[in-house]
Amino acid sequence: MKLSLKQLVTYFSLVTIGGVFGGVAVLFASSVLMPQKRSFQELKSVTLTSVPETIVSPKVGGVIGAISDDNVNFVTSAVQRTGPAVVRINATRKVANPISDAFKNPLLRRFFGENEEPIPQERIERGTGSGFILSQNGQLLTNAHVVADTDTVQVTLKDGRSFEGKVVGVDPVTDVAAVKIDADKLPTVKFGNSQNLIPGQWAIAIGNPLGLDNTVTIGIISATERTSAQVGVPEKRVSFIQTDAAINPGNSGGPLLNSQGEVIGVNTAIRADAQGLGFAIPIETAARIANELFTKGRVEHPFLGIEMTDLTPNKKQQVNQENNLKIKQDTGILIKGIVDNSPAQKGGLRRGDLILKVNRKPVKTAAQVQKIVESSSVGDILEVEVNRYGVIQTFKVASGAYPAR
Repeated sequence: MKLSLKQLVTYFSLVTIGGVFGGVAVLFASSVLMPQKRSFQELKSVTLTSVPETIVSPKVGGVIGAISDDNVNFVTSAVQRTGPAVVRINATRKVANPISDAFKNPLLRRFFGENEEPIPQERIERGTGSGFILSQNGQLLTNAHVVADTDTVQVTLKDGRSFEGKVVGVDPVTDVAAVKIDADKLPTVKFGNSQNLIPGQWAIAIGNPLGLDNTVTIGIISATERTSAQVGVPEKRVSFIQTDAAINPGNSGGPLLNSQGEVIGVNTAIRADAQGLGFAIPIETAARIANELFTKGRVEHPFLGIEMTDLTPNKKQQVNQENNLKIKQDTGILIKGIVDNSPAQKGGLRRGDLILKVNRKPVKTAAQVQKIVESSSVGDILEVEVNRYGVIQTFKVASGAYPAR
């Protein structure tokens, strides 16, 4: 096809404009000449303060019909209600410098010279996270890993004020930490209820991801009761809330809200292989732990000392082979292992037992058993009913304190 001189000039002008303005001409063309539908996954992770009016308007035919003015209003209201109580936490800690030890090698010292300046034995590590205010007198909640290995942090409020925060206590088992700043008449969050969450409900995250303060993302509750093993942190003892609201480094410790702006969780975990999935500690668990940290400075977790797994036909065969067991049932909660001298061992439980009930309440998953144990107190007597190779037996086990690391 032959082009006229005028057509060629117009073509090269458009190419030049696109090159100079970094694709503006292409974006403009795709918006006007070839309307492109944007997915909800793309739209929901945009910081609300940066969304143009034309994008959120339902008058733009077919672009994002799922988001109406009413939906934007409920998000805006929730953020305005809770946003002022969300803080940025900057932590500074000294960590060992592995290079320092390497340079103590005589061969390296001879190579670089005896008079060379020694490598510092410690280096400064800085990190940023989020948190939120529980009380008007400056009690804050955040993640334990945000303030790990430091006694003081810098806390910056949304209004720009900055305070030195004292780390009152940390609980690595649940990844919850308590921080106190010297202030009063502060804005506070309102707690919601995470016990009755249903997948599909709205979820709003506020935090400081990647150093971008006061970022808001929106999604849904994707699932509840995710075990620590499923999330990839088996050393924790939390049943996580799963959400697809965008959570990135720096969001840790920030609140997960419901549509009313109430806190239902503490954003905490990101799986490296997850595509748009985040996890949060239920607020009931986080608030209980924070209260113990503020009042006692430490937390005691009830502990039985059993390793459990949910049986399936395939897993039954694998467990029998690996552990020299003879389990016949295809389903149930199998005690796969027992810690030596643990409360479970002292109470009479054995490897190979199938748990049927705890405190006379039927249980079907290991997560349910763990939840019942977590809701008890150290020293409580738990009545555990098991199927031991076809014989139903009941044992009374006095829970102990979770061993310190």
